[in-house]
Amino acid sequence: MLNNPKAQITVRATIILYIGVLATLLITTFYPAPVEGVSIPLMLAVKLVPLLPFAVTVFRGHNRGYIWMSFVVIFYFTQAVVSAWLSEGAPGPVILTVLTFLLFTVAMIHLKVNRPVANGNTP
Repeated sequence: MLNNPKAQITVRATIILYIGVLATLLITTFYPAPVEGVSIPLMLAVKLVPLLPFAVTVFRGHNRGYIWMSFVVIFYFTQAVVSAWLSEGAPGPVILTVLTFLLFTVAMIHLKVNRPVANGNTP
């Protein structure tokens, strides 16, 4: 539920970043080359399954879903930073680092903008 017209902008930005993170995870599975001896479906499942349950809440702009998605995105961000450091700045991990950082930030901005309206019972 969107409580503010500005929330429509943050929802659109979050959707774009969410799809960007999923696409980056998908692309980095196959490029530059798949890991030898590892099942591709297993790799995709490990990479994508933690984020996929949040698709409905991201597209609908539900605050509680954004909060839980942010917790999960922090793990992706941490993994991406470590990968970027160990690979000495390979493009895939660096792009994933930037996208997860932006996804987390925009989700937090959405939560700020989309706060429920007070009932008028303020002291």
